[in-house]
Amino acid sequence: MRWHWPLPTLTSAFIVSLAFAFAYSEQAAQGDRDQRILSIQQLIERRDLTEARRLLAESAKRFPGDAGFENLSGVIEAQDGNYAAAETSFRRAIQRQPKFTGAYLNLGRVYQENSTSDPQARSKALDIYRAVLAYDPGNAEANYQSAALLLQKGEYQPSLTRLFHLPAATQRGSQALSVLCADYAGLRDRKHTDEAFARLLAIPDFSELDVEQMLPGLQAGKRDDLVVSVLEQLQRRQSLSPAMLHNLGLAYEASGKLSAARASLEQFVTAGHLSVVSLQELARVAYEQKDYRGSLGYLAHARDLEPENASIHYSFGMVCLDLNLLAEARNSFEKAVKIAPENPSYNYAMGATSAFRRDPEEAVPYFEKYLKLKPQDPRAKLALGAALFRSKDYGAATPWLSEAAQIPETATAAHYYLGSAALREGRLDEAANELQLALNGNPKYADALADFGWYYLIQKQYVQAEKQLRRALDVDPDHFAANFYLLTLYARTGDSRRQAQAERYDELQKLREEKSQEFLRMVEVHPFETP
Repeated sequence: MRWHWPLPTLTSAFIVSLAFAFAYSEQAAQGDRDQRILSIQQLIERRDLTEARRLLAESAKRFPGDAGFENLSGVIEAQDGNYAAAETSFRRAIQRQPKFTGAYLNLGRVYQENSTSDPQARSKALDIYRAVLAYDPGNAEANYQSAALLLQKGEYQPSLTRLFHLPAATQRGSQALSVLCADYAGLRDRKHTDEAFARLLAIPDFSELDVEQMLPGLQAGKRDDLVVSVLEQLQRRQSLSPAMLHNLGLAYEASGKLSAARASLEQFVTAGHLSVVSLQELARVAYEQKDYRGSLGYLAHARDLEPENASIHYSFGMVCLDLNLLAEARNSFEKAVKIAPENPSYNYAMGATSAFRRDPEEAVPYFEKYLKLKPQDPRAKLALGAALFRSKDYGAATPWLSEAAQIPETATAAHYYLGSAALREGRLDEAANELQLALNGNPKYADALADFGWYYLIQKQYVQAEKQLRRALDVDPDHFAANFYLLTLYARTGDSRRQAQAERYDELQKLREEKSQEFLRMVEVHPFETP
């Protein structure tokens, strides 16, 4: 007997299990009853369910209360897709014959075949197989199906226990090995996983169903290397189904093989599986390849399919930031916020990009909303304070920044903004103290170094000013403010390097399109993750 879950069709499952029904019926009676059962079985095998129903109804009248005919009724209902009726018939057969193994196994299979429509079906199936094992501990199908179901539930050790109750020859088969490998992977037992995997690959006829069965365990155990290996080997023998192509693409991605991942996912889409989800997966892989324009292309297609999907607009905006397309990013975030106004990350991204417009005050309402939605996030206060700072409302910014300065995660940036605000308002001693606190937290904080250079420039301490500005430019050669302050320093001191620095500054002005890097660091937001 060859077991497998999921089975290709219901037919093989129920005809196999009928063997148990016949064993019972042959012990119970001979003659006309057995002949009728055999005839009904043959009709079921030919899928002539109408005639099978007619003969069954006639036989049930002649042999009322017979568990064998109740079992056959369940098989017919299952073949016809009548889940509830099949369940009722098999349960009646079990009531009439409490150790009717064939009816138990058929009922278990009915539950398994309907697990997508009945959330409790797998648990019911497990209960049925446990009932069989209570009086027949060595029953091979009940042990195997229990192992497969426990694997699906992530109960790897109990699944292994059921496998070890199988006959030795069965344990060496591809179906049992696929469950064994998946269980060990789920348990993070690399040694035994690799051993079981090698034994499986040595079997010439291991199938896509075997691979499908062990995928959940391999994925739970982070063994994408084995997913790639087994699917590549299978692919050399046959064309993979679209579902397996999809799994291969995702495994390639997880293994860092991005070109292969993109090719497999493209094949999956062209095989008739174009969807927003598949386009988002392709966009994510293209993004990981740093092909930002390619990523935007996939997202644009997804946006056409679902224009009211806020997450697509959000991801599109995030990728635009990597291309320095600030205006396009803000437009996308604006659409996301309109569709899902209560999403904190959308409000945050909208505030971050608004802060770099001509009127940065536009950012303030979005950060206020973000703070309301995520008051537990300490960085929310920093974001609002920084937005008010950019709006030059230093008085309103200071309380928020002062609170942020008391929190370790946000203290460094908060001290920088407090120092920069004090510098702009002429409170030089306070500015120097706050900027130094920022540099204590991060000695390579280019913004704080640049402002410290400006502080010394105001004080006409030109040697110290140049030292701080050079440190800032060592960290970030394109830092706009540091280059501007250095040009100012050279102009004031009549330095011969003034002309070269002026050309450098002009170059930066032409290339400059500010991106909200500082804000995006405050709260981690990434494309292709559900905010």
